[in-house]
Amino acid sequence: MLKIEDPYAPIEVLNLSKFKEHGLSVFIKREDLSHPFISGNKWRKLKYHLLAAQQKNKTSLLTFGGAYSNHVLATAAAGAKYGFKTTAIIRGEKLANPILNLCEMFGMDLLFISRTEYRNKEAFALCVQTENQYIIPEGGGGELGEEGAAEIVEEWEYDHLFCAVGTGSTLRGLLKGMMQKQNKGLVNGIVVLKGAEGMQDDFSTYPTERFRLHFNYHGGGYAKTSPELLEFIRSFASETGILLDQVYEAKMMIALIDLIDKGYFKKGQKILALHNGGLSGLLSQL
Repeated sequence: MLKIEDPYAPIEVLNLSKFKEHGLSVFIKREDLSHPFISGNKWRKLKYHLLAAQQKNKTSLLTFGGAYSNHVLATAAAGAKYGFKTTAIIRGEKLANPILNLCEMFGMDLLFISRTEYRNKEAFALCVQTENQYIIPEGGGGELGEEGAAEIVEEWEYDHLFCAVGTGSTLRGLLKGMMQKQNKGLVNGIVVLKGAEGMQDDFSTYPTERFRLHFNYHGGGYAKTSPELLEFIRSFASETGILLDQVYEAKMMIALIDLIDKGYFKKGQKILALHNGGLSGLLSQL
């Protein structure tokens, strides 16, 4: 039986002056420290996919992503660590970059397809899939990914939990975990996709009093970066010693700070921000 260790992910205090001024205690769960390449929610979301692959006697993993995908890199590293051959279908023209070079160093085969073909990536995968391959959804989502994300949750006593939201699978996992542990804090999802208000319907099975989605912090759209965003990352890192990626975690932290300024929290409340890794994406900005 494949044994996947619980990742190292401590909770640290965030000592920014703004938090103290508003009488708030803010903490950050460092899922980014779990592994240099299988970091954050990627470790969590891959766990049960790897176990399912083993149970089905598959020896190879097939997944999808863009040229700077943290998920693709995590799959490559996890495959090497746990004894699976790996292949990734990459969106766009063939190219080389630090992320893809690392994937190949971990033994991953890369298949580049056009953006048009990528819209039907699942059908393409079925055409190239070999008998011994297990397909992992893009981003490691689905029910198995959510099951792993639920394990992020411990027996906490926080008034608010903050998490960046892309596809929503990590947030759904967190909600499951919070309900399983009977934690009462409000889960705040910071949506990084522009025009994604329809995502609210994806959470219709969860009690509305348990979560809130915030749609105004996408910064122009998914993976959109600005000089102001990069300056925030630099400023936050210089004050805390913690790097944030530009796609997810920096936007989540900007939202938290803005909501503090807008009086969203009550004095004395405890807040936990979830750092889900993704730092390799910063390589695209260097």
